Amino acid sequence: EVQLVESGGGSVQAGGSLRLSCTTSDKDYYITWFRQTPGREREGLAAVGYCGDYYYTDSIKDRFTISQDNANNTLFLQMNDLKPEDTGMYYCAAKWYPLCRGAGWNVDESIYWGQGTQVTVSS
Repeated sequence: EVQLVESGGGSVQAGGSLRLSCTTSDKDYYITWFRQTPGREREGLAAVGYCGDYYYTDSIKDRFTISQDNANNTLFLQMNDLKPEDTGMYYCAAKWYPLCRGAGWNVDESIYWGQGTQVTVSS
């Protein structure tokens, strides 16, 4: 079983920044950052692949950036220029996908999930 722990959420004003962290018990899993916003389905935002490759969805690729601290099995999601519509619960999730390519954004394929961290952006 892979354990994931998110942190770093909080409340900011529009235009502000936050850095989320996801500490995983197994860095070889494909890790995806998802967001759950009120009234919408959970959506994938960014991912780190088996070979350390990064993937982003078009909606956030100009504002969010992934980085890693391999020594501590921690992934970061730097979120800049935050907007009120970014408000929601942010999760990291893991699935086994040992290929050096993107694995898509299917929520149902991620087996292990963290508890989430809340991000609130006020206008």
